[in-house]
Amino acid sequence: MKVSRKGVGAGLIVVAAGIVIVLALFLLNRPPQTLVRPAEAEPTERVLAVVGRIRPIERVEVRPVYPGQVVRLLRDEGEAVAAGEPLAVIRGAVEAAQARADEARVEAARAAAAEAAQSYERTRTLFERGFAARAALDQAQAQLRTAQAEVAAARATARASAERTEEFVVRAPTDSLILARPIDPGQVVATTTTLFELGATAGSEIEAEVDEAYGGVLRPGMAARISPTGSRLILDAQVTEVSPRIDASTGGRFVRLSHQAHPELVPGRSVDVTIIVEAAQPRLLAPRQALVDPTVAPKLYVAGADDRVEARPVKIDDWPSSAAIILDGLAAGERVILNPAKVEPGQRIRPVTAP
Repeated sequence: MKVSRKGVGAGLIVVAAGIVIVLALFLLNRPPQTLVRPAEAEPTERVLAVVGRIRPIERVEVRPVYPGQVVRLLRDEGEAVAAGEPLAVIRGAVEAAQARADEARVEAARAAAAEAAQSYERTRTLFERGFAARAALDQAQAQLRTAQAEVAAARATARASAERTEEFVVRAPTDSLILARPIDPGQVVATTTTLFELGATAGSEIEAEVDEAYGGVLRPGMAARISPTGSRLILDAQVTEVSPRIDASTGGRFVRLSHQAHPELVPGRSVDVTIIVEAAQPRLLAPRQALVDPTVAPKLYVAGADDRVEARPVKIDDWPSSAAIILDGLAAGERVILNPAKVEPGQRIRPVTAP
């Protein structure tokens, strides 16, 4: 029996087409690959991470003793100053004029005293030669003493005026660092105006602001870790104060911490602060991207025993952590689907464990 080549070729084409169709149907109906990660209880700290800033422990506001116009500012923010060093000069025109008038009175009193001394010497010479009476000598001596007393009084008044004028030079009360200078040259200031805010160079602390939702769990004595921003240095710190007041404009609460001394921790530098709220203990974690409806009805999609997607309602810890802390609804070892947006409950999948 003879078979034509055309018939064989056509049969092969039909078989190949059938194989392609079957393969295509298989691939179309094949469950999709889905990344999963087994849930595991890991030793985890409950921490609060914020950004703080180094500031001196002792701060003082420098105000003028007398009102006037700021004519010169000698120092600026961030500069270190020594005790008694001039910071600014304030113009007090009336006081300066009074000081000049008092100096003029001193010169006039000196001139009158010099004239009284000359008169006394002439009278004494005449008295010794018998040409002047004793009464004239006594009168000349009394006038000299009065003139000398007037010189002393004028000098005292001039010194008081000079010292008062000197008080228009604002000076640093202690060795300190200038934290703020809220005034400008030419500004007219009162005795209640803050010219400079200074911080003592000895001793510093960290001040940070935390959200009011989490500030209530913080307590003095809690341990913390700090790292200057941009540095790999890690140092120990401790919470020393939690402000009871909440800033209405920011909704924040100030927290202060003591820290280890280090040359990098200079006033004004920002630091990353990690406050340890609870020590490390086994906690069941899940990636936050795996959560479905995390704010309304949080749930996780897990791969069941038959590799079908199951929606699992869970209870999560309301805490700002990088991974969600699962309190209830999930058991260790269950396979959590990492890309829940690509699957649906009841769908069969091919789980692939993510690294």
